[in-house]
Amino acid sequence: MVELISSDGTTPRRVADTYVRDLAELDPLTAVYLGLNPEDDRLPDLSPAGAEAIAELGRAALTRLDEAEAALDAAEAAGSPRDEAERRCARLLRERLTAELAVHDAGERYRAVHNLGSPVHNLRDVFTLMPTDTEEQWRILGRRLARVPQALTGYRATLAEGIERGLFSGPRQVTTVTGQLGEWLVGDVPGGWFGELVREAPEAQREELAGHAVAAAEALAALRDWLRDVYGPAAADAPDTVGRERYGRWVRYWTGADLDLDEAYGWAWREFHDLLAQMRAEAEKVRPGAEPMEAMKWLESDGPARVGAEAAREFLQGLMDGAIADLQGTHFDLAEPITRVESRIAPAGGAAAPYYTAPSLDFSRPGRTWLPTLGRERFPEWDLVSTWYHEGVPGHHLQLAQWNYVADRLSTYQVSLGGVSANVEGWALYAERLMDELGYLTDPGHRLGYLNAQMMRALRVIVDIGMHAGLDFPADSPYRAGEPVSPEAAREFFGLYCGLSADFLDSELVRYLGLPGQAIGYKLGERAWLRGRAAARAAHEARGEVFDLKAWHMAALSQGSLGLDDLVAELSAL
Repeated sequence: MVELISSDGTTPRRVADTYVRDLAELDPLTAVYLGLNPEDDRLPDLSPAGAEAIAELGRAALTRLDEAEAALDAAEAAGSPRDEAERRCARLLRERLTAELAVHDAGERYRAVHNLGSPVHNLRDVFTLMPTDTEEQWRILGRRLARVPQALTGYRATLAEGIERGLFSGPRQVTTVTGQLGEWLVGDVPGGWFGELVREAPEAQREELAGHAVAAAEALAALRDWLRDVYGPAAADAPDTVGRERYGRWVRYWTGADLDLDEAYGWAWREFHDLLAQMRAEAEKVRPGAEPMEAMKWLESDGPARVGAEAAREFLQGLMDGAIADLQGTHFDLAEPITRVESRIAPAGGAAAPYYTAPSLDFSRPGRTWLPTLGRERFPEWDLVSTWYHEGVPGHHLQLAQWNYVADRLSTYQVSLGGVSANVEGWALYAERLMDELGYLTDPGHRLGYLNAQMMRALRVIVDIGMHAGLDFPADSPYRAGEPVSPEAAREFFGLYCGLSADFLDSELVRYLGLPGQAIGYKLGERAWLRGRAAARAAHEARGEVFDLKAWHMAALSQGSLGLDDLVAELSAL
């Protein structure tokens, strides 16, 4: 178990880690994600009071941070050298807590219905992260499972308060989440997904756990029915988009920056045109004379594929293991715990996109990638290879596992709760590009998959900013130039230029509407990583030095979290 830095003293790093410890006590889901408090069997308070308690914890941390920074100022005024590590942690903690409180104070928690990462999704996900190696661990899981109805009651109370305040999620989110919850209730045993969860419990505990699973499923069914019959009609006239003011708050939350939305929108369109030209060239190699969409449809239906979820899982595990073996010592220096990463099949009833969960702070739970099957039995390779460089190695796993490994040099906060989505997703997209630069995507199908992934991220910037900020398709758009970027137009535009399935793209659109600002961080984050690398290389060469990419990678991955406002400058100085 990792021991958090003591709360004695008033340095920013101690303030930050005291906040991690206190939040883990207040929010048991945070503790599970970090691998802390393994004996805890609680679930979080998802009621309005629970949300306010977390906000108050953040406000108190900001007050303590004021005191810590004042102490730093006094020490430096007295002649002590400037402590850049403390200053960096202080900047991150202040920016993150301020962004989180701005979202809270605007009442966003009262309309937290969306198809990915909502409180009810997080509630289920925690059970996929809990250890079940011993009878005592199963007992802890069972006690936590018994608390699901209470937690869902709190969540419903928060949404009911949102109805009273006139704060709604959009109708698309309600319809999608209602359908997802219905999928969770389907299964071969009573209790649906929860029943499946406890099938492997020790025989002596199985009957009791099965009872808790049924109760959890009944509470979930009641929430689904309430969303459908009460919340849905109340939210029927709510807009699916959020408008520029709300969008600005969410952009700061997801990126750690106050972005120029019009500049980012124009830049994404330039990326679109460049990627389209590259995709046309690569499609010609896949199927002579074919346009990109034709080539990708052929790859989807007739290209190399893995049949069966287990075969796909093994293929993806092999990709990650092979990447670690090849990159270790040449482009990265990885500590032994980081070389362990697992490929898993995602539970049904979630979003369509693959995802990654980080290892616990002590590495007792490894990093894991998750593949949603969406009921499929055939898994084409063309779009999986680049995706697993993104989700696994050298993408999310290398960054987040390295953060854990250097936690004792930074602060626990900087490598966990202080994570900035655009930094993390930007690194993962940079990792895809790196593997292309290193020659791992020479197969035309695999490289078209990579370019399609890059196109998807450019399209995300276009449609996310366009929909929420109320922009038009520009004059050089090949689609509806001069017309508004409505959700309907965005979905059609996406389908014309991204070679992924209709079900996936439908899920993606709902995701962008429900998590405004999150989707733009991939491409804009990658831009920051590339600018930082280019500036660092130029600085080394200007000094007559050889730029050591491996050393730069490890230094960059050992900084901990940074928002995009700070990332380029910090990377440039390495």
